[in-house]
Amino acid sequence: MKLFHLSDLHLGKRIHERSLLKDQEDILNRMIEAAAVEKPDAVMIAGDVYDRSVPSEEAVALFDELLFRLSELDISVLVISGNHDSAERLGFGGRIMERSGVFISPEFNSANYKRILQPVVLNDEFGEVNFYMLPYITPAAVRAARGGEISGWNEMAERVFADMDIDASKRNILIAHQFVTGASSCDSERVSVGGADNIDAYVFEAFDYVALGHIHGKQHIGRETLRYCGTPLKYSFSEVSHHKSITVVEVGEKGSVSISEIPLDKPLHDWREIKGKFSDITEQSSEDFVKVVLTDEEEIYNAIGKLREYFPNIMSLEYDNSRTRAEKAFVPTERFDKLSPAELFAEFYKQQRGTELNGEQLAIVNDIFTEITEETK
Repeated sequence: MKLFHLSDLHLGKRIHERSLLKDQEDILNRMIEAAAVEKPDAVMIAGDVYDRSVPSEEAVALFDELLFRLSELDISVLVISGNHDSAERLGFGGRIMERSGVFISPEFNSANYKRILQPVVLNDEFGEVNFYMLPYITPAAVRAARGGEISGWNEMAERVFADMDIDASKRNILIAHQFVTGASSCDSERVSVGGADNIDAYVFEAFDYVALGHIHGKQHIGRETLRYCGTPLKYSFSEVSHHKSITVVEVGEKGSVSISEIPLDKPLHDWREIKGKFSDITEQSSEDFVKVVLTDEEEIYNAIGKLREYFPNIMSLEYDNSRTRAEKAFVPTERFDKLSPAELFAEFYKQQRGTELNGEQLAIVNDIFTEITEETK
């Protein structure tokens, strides 16, 4: 059985007030063309179909077109909701769509819990393949759906997988949208501070392949078959070096899984960082989404306006020169506990303004923090 593993489409996404719908339409068309050539038995979409819980009409129309064209190709589609999606909205009409081979996970709640535990079963020459479709979950959601005390994210997942009553002799695939311990994230994702929502890789051992969403860079965690496919498009400058692709999974007999990729090179607009002096940078032009880093020692008047003539989709402008490097000289962490609030403010002021507070200013700051301390006692 041949499968496409996709995730994190983020349809309707806007960055700096720029709509990415045209870019998303272009990449979805290329994915459909790849499906027409490769003829997968099913396409798995592991969450974050939309960028917002209430998507725009244009985003909904784009997803509708994707489902329709894959269905026309007689390809099954299995979709779960991610943390950006509204599971209730995404799953509307799901049971009717199943007649056309489109399976969408329902909202994770007590009413749907037993239904979520049941796999979608597809068949090939080796027999059944069980697809368990698990939308984005939290310990609180699992407690509300099944009852009982749950102490953390590992236990949450273990309880749900135990309730699935998985037959280990069969081929079992999980589609999930979670953060697995050890995954490398980037700026365009919502990840909890300190990894509070991590699930350890060992929890997924019952599954022959785990199709993960949530992380935007393609990668595997531990074994090759516990995998994030990454986004089909770049969504931040932390993804500049990423090579986007469709992950192709071929499932043979029990224990036989092979993985390959179909590159998604040359998007409508790529993401690039350009660094150098203003005079050198403006010798080129591009319609890509660019971050410009100027190394000129003197600031250029209306630099971003002037650069927009050469780079109409400029997204960010920074300076890297002796002044900005001095401003980034942060206070060593080990000193934090030894500084008073007023001294910390003075360090912040120095970083932002490039000069130190004078004696009179420092006295005023000290008086303010003393007054605040007295009022909060």
